[in-house]
Amino acid sequence: MNPPEFNAACPLPISQYPHVLMAHGGGGKLMHQLLADVFGKAFSNPILDTRHDSAQFAVPSGKLAMTTDSYVVRPIFFPGGDIGSMAVHGTVNDLAMSGARPLYLSSSFIIEEGLPMETLWRVVCSMRDAAKHCGVQIITGDTKVVDKGKDDGVYINTAGIGVIETPLTITPKSVQPGDAVLVSGDLGRHGMAIMAVREGLQFESLIESDSAPVHEIVLDLLKAGIEIHCLRDLTRGGLASALNEIAEAAGVRIQIEESAVPIREDVHAACEMLGLDPLHVANEGR
Repeated sequence: MNPPEFNAACPLPISQYPHVLMAHGGGGKLMHQLLADVFGKAFSNPILDTRHDSAQFAVPSGKLAMTTDSYVVRPIFFPGGDIGSMAVHGTVNDLAMSGARPLYLSSSFIIEEGLPMETLWRVVCSMRDAAKHCGVQIITGDTKVVDKGKDDGVYINTAGIGVIETPLTITPKSVQPGDAVLVSGDLGRHGMAIMAVREGLQFESLIESDSAPVHEIVLDLLKAGIEIHCLRDLTRGGLASALNEIAEAAGVRIQIEESAVPIREDVHAACEMLGLDPLHVANEGR
């Protein structure tokens, strides 16, 4: 997936408010201006535009899936993505792990006082573009501003709702002896992309995050009639953690051929340098 294109022109008057102030979370004129001119303009849709305390929406018939997650990452911009697009991808992917078609998201921003307004606008635009790419709408949200030094710039909390249109029960407890373990791509890139930037490491080739939505792959498999027993996105703890959780829930033992797990050479080398096992490193699009 190509990185989103940013419109660097923040709609707030930057010359007057170049940084986020405590007053932007205080309930007054500046807060309402921030909500209307930044979040409202970026995320605008008929449901959000009602500006009510809660979102009202219709859902197709079927079982619903709901998830929630919080996103804290330093740096907030990294090779292959940023905290805004990652928040959308992570939420959409969590819904997809139940076989759900994602529909709606909420987003809450906890913003550090002093964050450059242009930085906030970049994150918001990235989130907007990722949501559009995934075919979901952000229909409700919230903002809070905390004192300088009590945040890493910005934290994002999301919730997501999707509809399950398959009769299959896709959960760890559905795993059966004889099931195959498949991965959708090479592993470890997201975690190593973050660590490389954070630690100032440079390699011959740039390691980019794999942050991306996977719901279309899942829906295509279901449409093709593939009998899926379990799905899991390999975020914190990587493949190893996910397999342990599935095995415990299903009461089975899972055996993998480690040499068959796809790991790029540069990721493997970076893991060796830092003393990490790539099977335990986070992913965001696998």
